[in-house]
Amino acid sequence: MMHLLQTSLEALKPFLLPLIFAVTIVAVLPLIAGYIVLMERKVMAHMQVRLGPMRVGPHGLLQPIADAVKLLLKEDIIPESADRLVFWLAPLLTVTTAMLAMAALPFGPGFQIADLNIGLLFVVGISSMGIFGIVLGGWASNSHYSLLGALRSAAQLVSYETAGGMAIVGALLFAGTLSLRNIVEMQENLGVWFIFAAPVGFFIYLVASIAETNRAPFDMPEAESELVAGYMTEYSGFRWALYFLAEYTNVVVVASIATTLFLGGWLRPFPHTHALDFLDEFPAALMLGLAVYSLYRAPKQPVLIQKLVMVLVAGMFAAFAVILLAPMVATHVAGATSIAMMVASWKPALLGGFWFLLKIFLYIYLFMWLRFTFPRYRFDQLMRLGWQFLIPISIVNVMAIGLGLALHRVWGWPRGLALITTTLITLLIAAALAHTGEKKEGSEAMVGEFWGSGRDA
Repeated sequence: MMHLLQTSLEALKPFLLPLIFAVTIVAVLPLIAGYIVLMERKVMAHMQVRLGPMRVGPHGLLQPIADAVKLLLKEDIIPESADRLVFWLAPLLTVTTAMLAMAALPFGPGFQIADLNIGLLFVVGISSMGIFGIVLGGWASNSHYSLLGALRSAAQLVSYETAGGMAIVGALLFAGTLSLRNIVEMQENLGVWFIFAAPVGFFIYLVASIAETNRAPFDMPEAESELVAGYMTEYSGFRWALYFLAEYTNVVVVASIATTLFLGGWLRPFPHTHALDFLDEFPAALMLGLAVYSLYRAPKQPVLIQKLVMVLVAGMFAAFAVILLAPMVATHVAGATSIAMMVASWKPALLGGFWFLLKIFLYIYLFMWLRFTFPRYRFDQLMRLGWQFLIPISIVNVMAIGLGLALHRVWGWPRGLALITTTLITLLIAAALAHTGEKKEGSEAMVGEFWGSGRDA
C-alpha cells in the first residue's frame, strides 16, 4: 500500500509541484508588493531624515494590511462615458500578464513553475503585453489626462524595450541558451557572473528596466505634476490597486531577470571558492540575528499589541532560521536516516532561494535609491536618452561581446583580456556618443534662447 502511494505521488509530482508554486506566488505576491511599498516609504523617509509610517503596528509594520483593507472598502467609481467592459478588463490584463511572466522564473534550483527551453523569450514577451492594459485603461477612461499618460507609457516602453532586449542578447551570447535554469548553470560552470563579463550590458538593462516599469526618474506616465496620476487617473479602489500590484510585480520580474542573467541567479558569491564556504551559514545567521533584534525591540514598544506583533515577527525569523539550518545539521548527522537524508537534500533549494531573493531585494533597493536621488527627466530627455544613446550603445555592446568571444575562441586570446578590451572599446564609444549628445543639446538650447529672445522683443 505504501509503495502504491509513493508511486502515485511520484506520478503526480510533475503536476502537483507547479500547482503549489503557482498558488504560492499568487497568494504571497500581493503581500510582498505591499511590504515593498512600505520599505520604499521607509527608505525615502530615512533619506529625508524623517520616520515614515509609524502608527499602524510597531514601526508601521502593519501599514500594508491597513492600505489593502482601505482599498478593498473604498468606493469603486466608473466614469459615466467610459467603455465599461474595457475599463473593467484593463487592470486585470496588466496584473495577469505581470504574474504570468513569473511562471518561467527560477527562484532557486527547487522553485520554478515551468522550466521552458525558451523561458527568457516567454518572460520578455508576456511581460511586454502589460502595456496593452495600460493603453486600454487610458483609452477606456474617456479622459484626456488618462489617454496622454497611456500614450506616453507606450512610447516609453517601445523606446526602452529595444535597449533592454539588446542587453539581454549580450548575456545570451555567453550562455548560448534561452533556458533561464541553464543560464544560471552556465554561470556556475564558468565560475563567473555575467555582470563581470558584460558590465555595460548590465548598466543598459538597469536603466531600461527602470524606464519599463515607469519608475522615477522615468515615471512619465504617472508624472503627477503634469498628468494627474497618468493612465490610472479615473481608477479608484480595488481596480487602482490592481494597477499598483502590476507595477510592483513588474519590478520583481525585471529584478528576477537581472538576477538570473547577470548576478548568478541562486548562486552564492564565488560558489567554487572553498574559503568562502562559511557563507552557507550566513542565511541562517542573518535570520537568527533578525529574530534576536526583534525580541530586543519588543519591550520598547509603547502598546501591548505592538509588543506582541514584534514577538510574532521574532518567531517568524526564528522559524526561517531553523528551516535554513536544518539541512546543514542533517548533513552532519552520524548514521543518517532516510528522513535526515531527505532534509539534507533540501539544502541547495533553500540556500539558493535565499540568495536569489536577497539579490532581488538589493536590486529593488537600488531602484529606490535612484528614485530618491535623481530628479525626473523631461519627456524629450527621456526619448533622447533611449533613442540616441542607449539603443546605439546596446548594439555596440552586442557587437563588442561577439568580438570578444571571437578573439577568445578563434584567435586564442585569454577570455578576461578579450572581454576587458572589448568593454573598453564600448565605453570609449559611449563617451563619444555622450559628448556628441551634450553638444547637440547645448546647441538646441542656444537656438531656443535665440528664438525666445526674438519673440520677447
